[in-house]
Amino acid sequence: MQGRNSESVSEGEQVEAAEREAARRRLLIQAEAERVPVEETTRAVRERRWRREQR
Repeated sequence: MQGRNSESVSEGEQVEAAEREAARRRLLIQAEAERVPVEETTRAVRERRWRREQR
């Protein structure tokens, strides 16, 4: 009976691992779909006039 029990635990672990992998892939696909290419982002540039006024 103990061998049977360890097999079911192993099957359960395999199912959980497969579910985690599927979720990870879904997240990666979603992240890639929502990703903004670097070329389309703006770079922050310091405003020197503002910094002079603060002194």
